[in-house]
Amino acid sequence: MIAINLAIGLLLMMLCLVLQVTFTFWSVRYSLRPLAEEPSGDGPWSGIRVLLIAMTVMMLGNFIQIMLWGALFLWLAEFSEFYEAVYHSAVNFTSLGYGDVVMSKERKLLGPLESLNGIVMLGMSGAALLAILQHLIKTQRPAGGEPAKFR
Repeated sequence: MIAINLAIGLLLMMLCLVLQVTFTFWSVRYSLRPLAEEPSGDGPWSGIRVLLIAMTVMMLGNFIQIMLWGALFLWLAEFSEFYEAVYHSAVNFTSLGYGDVVMSKERKLLGPLESLNGIVMLGMSGAALLAILQHLIKTQRPAGGEPAKFR
């Protein structure tokens, strides 16, 4: 049973990685596009807007992954309601670990696998947001290297 759970978990982890990379690449590409394409001008507010959009897109990717794990738990008959399966999945994915809802002994290994997956995927989101923020800070600097004066 351990090998089966590992195989199921690793397959879903790979699918989650593909999803997160897709959402993250889109967010980074959107955020790093040339400033000439920026419709609302420059300044800190446009940077905040860019960060908010990127964060929303990446969190949507994380939420889709949580729902996929929940659907897996439902398919494995660990839960009878999708809501309960997604709740349990969100607690695992975020490594919150309430412990108020647990899976059967045969499938318990999937919980830590999802938690490990969530830590990596949320870490990827955080790293991408930091890279976007660093880029936005660099674009606020004038050519001479002096700190930017925000309007």
